[in-house]
Amino acid sequence: MYPQRRVSAANASRAAGTCVADSGVRLAQVAPLYESVPPHLYGGTERIVSYLTEEFLRRGHEVTLFASGDSVTGARLVAGASRALRLDPIVVDPLPYHIAQIQRVAALARRFDVIHNHMDYIGLPLTALADTPVVTTLHGRLDMADLPIVFAAYPSAPLVSISDAQRGPLASANWYATVHHGLPVTSFAKGRGDGGYLAFLGRISPEKGVDAAIRVAAAAGLPLKIAAKIDPVDRAYCEETIRPLLGGHVEFLGEIGGDDKARFLGGARALLFAIDWPEPFGLVMIEALACGTPVIARRRGSVPEVVQDGVTGFVCDDEASMIEAVRRVDTIDRATCRRVFESRFSDVRMVDDYERVYCDVLASRAPELASSTAAAPSTAAAP
Repeated sequence: MYPQRRVSAANASRAAGTCVADSGVRLAQVAPLYESVPPHLYGGTERIVSYLTEEFLRRGHEVTLFASGDSVTGARLVAGASRALRLDPIVVDPLPYHIAQIQRVAALARRFDVIHNHMDYIGLPLTALADTPVVTTLHGRLDMADLPIVFAAYPSAPLVSISDAQRGPLASANWYATVHHGLPVTSFAKGRGDGGYLAFLGRISPEKGVDAAIRVAAAAGLPLKIAAKIDPVDRAYCEETIRPLLGGHVEFLGEIGGDDKARFLGGARALLFAIDWPEPFGLVMIEALACGTPVIARRRGSVPEVVQDGVTGFVCDDEASMIEAVRRVDTIDRATCRRVFESRFSDVRMVDDYERVYCDVLASRAPELASSTAAAPSTAAAP
């Protein structure tokens, strides 16, 4: 038995209508364990969790981060695994580590005013296990046939989408907001695009359209540099479909991160985002814009929400239109790409949006919190 959860002063003030931004609250950020927070190389979700954690700390909130033990943060770190699971050769199945992390969060739930789950639907049981309000941001695709089953089991769970397009397959779910991703404005500097090449950055897999990017670059007469990770499930695809296309105008750099990524994107004439799947967001698009690099992307998923056609790049319907867009890419002003990034996709804007989500969720719990406060004995145990 756990001690009765004490309703915090922060929650009581929220019940009275005070916004999260007006006073610090106790936040739990719950990350998946595949990569460290922040990731050393690939890992969009973990990168976003890092940006959120550090900006919330800067604003005076008390933050606990549930993540792999090799994460680096100013928050209190509760490790769900000693190190990130993706590159750990000992780990066969990552699911047990995530299940154990859910129990660990639930056991400590009374210490927080809001729990923010980034483990997608794996973390939904927290909404039943914890008295504390749980906000779930869905970072992945939602068009798989089996997903409605699990979301139907948690119909009142507050959900946040990372694009409006992402919601399509689960339009009737309990959506609280769409919050587009954001990056620290100092994390990338505007490049000059003087490398003379087109860039592909991300993951080698059929849905990411690496082969399409190679064809577009070849038809446009420009070299293509590919910086990407290869997951075990995609190795056969890489060997059979992509590797025969490498060489000549196509250079494979492997997986990159940090300053190497900024230099790579900043030197490119454009980023080719030739996806063929319902992209939930596409963090690489705003990383490119932060470097002043235009984005030439296929009209899939979130793309029209992120790329302003003719302003920060081109939204294309097929490979032929992507080839034509490459030929017109010099009409896109790199300084405008950077300005749009700063105004629409900063971490400050992202955290502002999440503070409003937390306010809404806490306000919806106000009657329950007020009742709990009235019922709690004066000697209730502190968390």
